[in-house]
Amino acid sequence: MNNPVPARLAALRAAMLEYGVAAVLVPSADPHLSEYLPAHWSAREWLSGFTGSAGTLIVGREQAGLWTDSRYFAQAEQQLAGGGINLMKLRVPHTPEHLEWLQQHLGEGEVLAVAGDSVAMSACKDMQRRLTDVGASVRTDLDLPGVVWADRPALPLAPVFAHDPAYATTPRADKLKRVRQAMRKLGASHHLLSSLDDIAWLTNLRGSDVECNPIFLAHLLLQPDDRATLFVQRSKLDDALVAALAADGIGIADYASTTSTLAELGGSDSLLLDENRIVCAISAAVAPGVKRIQAANPSTAFKAVKTSTELDHIREVMRRDGTALVRGFRRLEQRLAAGMTVTELDVDSLLHEERSAQPGWIGESFATIAGYQANGALPHYRATPESHSTLHPKGLLLIDSGGQYLGGTTDITRVLALGETTPEQRRDATLVLKGMIALSRARFPKGASGPQLDALARAPLWAAGMDYGHGTGHGVGYFLNVHEGPHSIRPPLAGGALVALEPGMISSIEPGLYKPGRHGIRHENLAVVVEAEQSEFGEYRAFETLTMCPFDRRALEPGLLNPEERAWLDDYHAIVRAALSPLLDGADLEWLTRHCAPL
Repeated sequence: MNNPVPARLAALRAAMLEYGVAAVLVPSADPHLSEYLPAHWSAREWLSGFTGSAGTLIVGREQAGLWTDSRYFAQAEQQLAGGGINLMKLRVPHTPEHLEWLQQHLGEGEVLAVAGDSVAMSACKDMQRRLTDVGASVRTDLDLPGVVWADRPALPLAPVFAHDPAYATTPRADKLKRVRQAMRKLGASHHLLSSLDDIAWLTNLRGSDVECNPIFLAHLLLQPDDRATLFVQRSKLDDALVAALAADGIGIADYASTTSTLAELGGSDSLLLDENRIVCAISAAVAPGVKRIQAANPSTAFKAVKTSTELDHIREVMRRDGTALVRGFRRLEQRLAAGMTVTELDVDSLLHEERSAQPGWIGESFATIAGYQANGALPHYRATPESHSTLHPKGLLLIDSGGQYLGGTTDITRVLALGETTPEQRRDATLVLKGMIALSRARFPKGASGPQLDALARAPLWAAGMDYGHGTGHGVGYFLNVHEGPHSIRPPLAGGALVALEPGMISSIEPGLYKPGRHGIRHENLAVVVEAEQSEFGEYRAFETLTMCPFDRRALEPGLLNPEERAWLDDYHAIVRAALSPLLDGADLEWLTRHCAPL
């Protein structure tokens, strides 16, 4: 098959010449700065051929580069081959960051173009500052990829629907009131939200404009007198939903009219904006006389703390999800034992079939990763009909999957031993599990943040001279995005905010280890922060594990676990067995009982 990338780059460079542009920056973003994008805004993927969720493309007159992190190095090398785009490895010594590269390659009077609807206000300011230092400038009013993308997909038109009140237990009127109280404390008369999960949470609405994420394209402006305007395609809402929103003071305006409405604000208005969650094209529409209050969206912090009722629903969802996984894993083992041909694609199909049979299931929370042997060393590997592996009764299979349910969102990784394993594989799997157990058992003082705890999960690997290149934990939404902030568990970043882990926050705990060409290990549970003991030194927090699914002990080297770690694993398996047994019978129950037996 002919590679279309060179022709697309040639068309872009012709447009650059026409408009007097020296370079084009194409981020992985949309007007909502989403992690996962509707096809309409997948310009970086269309131009480069790289399908990973994180990456920045820069096209110059003669050179082009794509910056991405270690999760995607192998994938990017393969997908960029023959396209005329160099892989630029982020956070690798002697490789400049993309803005440094621009400073090195642009000079006096030259222009960088970036679509203003795909770059955050904060990033745009930094970009402009850096390029001004070398005499270059930035144009954000020019979407050159859009100029040359003749068959660009249309905006999605999936219906918007109300989150079932049986699960959306906090009325949107109460959520709006809480956000307005935070606005008043900041002195804001207006507040604009563009982040889709914030809008979905605040309005108790859901959609399907983005694959695997139950969100919809919209902006939301909170106004005085308990009014609000939801900027959304009207055809996506039925009349009953429009009336229900009106009853809570929310009117409907066309999605494209966001900027014109903001332009009507006057000098007596004060607008709360999160400069990390609003694109510069939206910001530019606000008149200079309007007072800007720059602060994080209050809803982001509110959304991260789940209520006790939501947590009850999530615990039930975890039982159902674990039941589906037990059935799927048991069927997978049965097929292999019978000598049937089983591929990585079949793993996805099996889990989809079992999850879809569970009550309240809506869909996957992300594309299933099923990586056999060396494919498991690619953290974001995805099997395709064109490229996938056949499973054999030996070695390791890494499965990272999740579901969207009306009562919660799941995300779990397990490593299955399909047969004989090597001492190296068992040692690696056990070292990663030791890190997971250490973090799962942690006690930490009130106010502690994820970056302060991250080393607990890495210590067993560090002791063996090994590490992994991704974060250890991310927040998870409530029937919302599988990745949510503001908290995370990852190494400290220079200048990064330290967000305290509060009771009710859910985080993944997922250390890993990846050896290219050999195997990959990742163990992942979801856990919720809970209150622990109070001592003379203050209040302490802990994690309650939510995920209910056994680990495959055949992939482990039990002798490497100390007595406390063995006790944690045995206790966890006893909890899993008690939670899932009432939902299983026959061969599935036997499989569960066998895999939950004490070490």
